[in-house]
Amino acid sequence: MTGYEAFGIYQALKLHFTRESYDYFKYNGKTNITINSFDNRKDKYYFHKLSRKYPDKDDFVNLTVSNLLQKENLWVADLMQEEAEVVYKKHQKVIQSLSYTFENDCRNIFENVDNPNDIVKVKNGDHPILLKHTLQKNIHFETTCLLNKILNFLPVWNKNITDTIIWPNCCLKIVKYAAFLPQDTVKYKLILKKVIT
Repeated sequence: MTGYEAFGIYQALKLHFTRESYDYFKYNGKTNITINSFDNRKDKYYFHKLSRKYPDKDDFVNLTVSNLLQKENLWVADLMQEEAEVVYKKHQKVIQSLSYTFENDCRNIFENVDNPNDIVKVKNGDHPILLKHTLQKNIHFETTCLLNKILNFLPVWNKNITDTIIWPNCCLKIVKYAAFLPQDTVKYKLILKKVIT
């Protein structure tokens, strides 16, 4: 991977997570950047360095995605910091044991609940219990994305949550990040069924 390719991936992923209209997978990570625009950047040095540190494209994508989830206004120099590597490794651990993580999180949120539907219910326009757990980082963001893939509660949340500051960004992040998670939810449906029955 070259510095220019690293720049292209970085730009595409930033667009994916910040613009509703851009989809990294639909456009195959392509943007309208040119080699000329890259050469004129003052920060191109970072992309060259990152392309040598992460020669595998998938590793660089995962590094960038994991850090974008933590920091929306991520700058390329942030990816050079030790903290970025820590975030990336932590993220990889979650992804590698996703079914285990999902099951533990589900147990955590559904354990002392009489009616599992209460977890996703919006009352008086407030954040539902599941969203509160997510924002407080009591459960992994991946779990919320997978639960939405199974239960499809986002349309109802969008209609009923009155918060216009935190919720819109969080919703966009759930939608955008879901594309990077397993698309086959059968395994996760079975785990959820096991937990709530």
